[in-house]
Amino acid sequence: QVQLVESGGGLVQAGGSLRLSCVVSGLIRSIDAANWYRQAPGKQRELVATITSGGITNYADSVKGRFTISLENAKNTLYLQMNSLKPEDTAVYSCNVQGRRLFAGNFASWGQGTQVTVSS
Repeated sequence: QVQLVESGGGLVQAGGSLRLSCVVSGLIRSIDAANWYRQAPGKQRELVATITSGGITNYADSVKGRFTISLENAKNTLYLQMNSLKPEDTAVYSCNVQGRRLFAGNFASWGQGTQVTVSS
């Protein structure tokens, strides 16, 4: 029932920036934690960044200092600001959000993924 819609992917040159968005829709009481994953062709899905409702963040070593995850609860929107992009950042990026439904129960949903391509 809870749906995630991503946007913001595209093609950029190395050193450039992109901002990914993930809008959570449905009857949601709260978002407790959210994550950004990425998967390159032939590679396993990799956890890139996490954030809790309290604002605690964690990042993969490969993106520390370059990526910033944030959560705007009023809009039920998750963001990933990506700066100083490198070719190795090329992947399909997907959001994953866990929380509580409005009336009862929890949810854990995935977005459809958005392609990020970084050229040299």
